[in-house]
Amino acid sequence: MILEIDDLHAGYGRIPILNGVSFGVGEGEAVGILGHNGMGKTTLLRALVGQLPLTGGHLRFAGKEIGRDPSHRRARAGIGYVPQGRAIFPALSVYENLRMGYIPRGEESEEGTINDIRAIFPRLDKLLDRAGGALSGGEQQLLSLARALCGKPKLLLLDEPTEGIQPSIIEEIIEILRQLHRFQNLAIIVVEQSLDFIAQLSERVLLLQKGTITREVSPKQLANASLLDDLAGVGE
Repeated sequence: MILEIDDLHAGYGRIPILNGVSFGVGEGEAVGILGHNGMGKTTLLRALVGQLPLTGGHLRFAGKEIGRDPSHRRARAGIGYVPQGRAIFPALSVYENLRMGYIPRGEESEEGTINDIRAIFPRLDKLLDRAGGALSGGEQQLLSLARALCGKPKLLLLDEPTEGIQPSIIEEIIEILRQLHRFQNLAIIVVEQSLDFIAQLSERVLLLQKGTITREVSPKQLANASLLDDLAGVGE
């Protein structure tokens, strides 16, 4: 297992949001997480990357306990994060945004790493000198994803990557992630409202309700009418 989560608790101040989340992610596995708004999906990802302190439970990455590690150590360990809302640097160029995501690993240089990413994102490769804030919403989402990949993560966390994005770029994102998952053994956790996106990318799907995992289903089961009744409001 690349990630092991055991009885995880977290929240904001005295307000608990995660109430005993437990699941694991295998090396190179893609896992989707579905749930209504306010059920703790974004809180879970923020707790995993260290932006929100744990109040209980255990979190292990590549066999090592990281529950008390700061976010920069988790990033260096190999956890990448694409937040909801993209969070690019609008005043920096595309190339400068990519440089912000670089994490030194072994002998590979910053320039070599960024060149590898440019080959994966041909749409961005034509826009390297453009300010991030001048990009379209879809291009900004591609940039946020590319920046996270500049850290060469072993596990990538994605929070609502299709929100407000045109269909053509959604297809690009799916194809890029499939290639990385298949050929570079990248593990993925994706939080999404789009049932189609999560079904295309994930190997299994976890349902998050009231801050805990209540059910696991296969992507094919997302077409099941009775299951969709349980998820009323999700995917609309």
